[in-house]
Amino acid sequence: MKKGMIGMLTAILLSGLSTSGCATNSNATTIPTSLSEWKAGNTVTEAEIKAYGGLDKCFAAEPIPDGVWQRMQGKTYKENPHIGRNDLRHIRALHWDYDKKIHVGEMIVNKQIADVVVRIFRQLYDAKYPIQRMLLPDVYDADDEKQMRDNNSSCFCYRAIAGSTKLSKHARGLAIDINTLYNPYYKDRKDGTRFIQPATAAKYCDRTGNFPYKIDKQDLCLRLFTEAGFEWGGTWTSCKDFQHFELIE
Repeated sequence: MKKGMIGMLTAILLSGLSTSGCATNSNATTIPTSLSEWKAGNTVTEAEIKAYGGLDKCFAAEPIPDGVWQRMQGKTYKENPHIGRNDLRHIRALHWDYDKKIHVGEMIVNKQIADVVVRIFRQLYDAKYPIQRMLLPDVYDADDEKQMRDNNSSCFCYRAIAGSTKLSKHARGLAIDINTLYNPYYKDRKDGTRFIQPATAAKYCDRTGNFPYKIDKQDLCLRLFTEAGFEWGGTWTSCKDFQHFELIE
């Protein structure tokens, strides 16, 4: 009887250890073994970044993983004679937003600018520059209007320039759009009407107002991209594209 009681107590103690130990704690943080395990759009903490290995490991450009490439098919990527998978790179980066949280972002860019873009996003992160979203346009079925209304920042999408048949530099991964809702594209037509993208951004065409995410001539993002050899669409005269930075070739 005494041995039976001891056995029961031992079993209870062992059970308690198995449910409270670090190895089986359901609330314990799982540290990823690669950056790709952090899903774009999610938030991470500074403690998780430290446990992963620090900030330097959280900003990287790599060949496009199979899963990402599959997501792109028929959306941002279409078979063409100009650019292929080996010409592009998949960027992982962290960014802050006005919610004071750290967000995981991803972007497809041309390999020609990949390292430069990674460096710029690291500088923006260090300055806590607000970027609301950095998701692949494939999340929006490569619908540019839809992703811009959601204030998404992105780069590669095999498409023509709005209102033309000429390929955009986005089609080569050499143009990047930042905080797109608050920094719209517009063109004044000869008939006096104005074409705006996204269509919901009319009030942000007036650049004299104060509003979040606005890119102007004092903006850090503008300075970093122009110093790296990019042209800003906000200086164009035939139209304005305040979200747009493209490599000067």
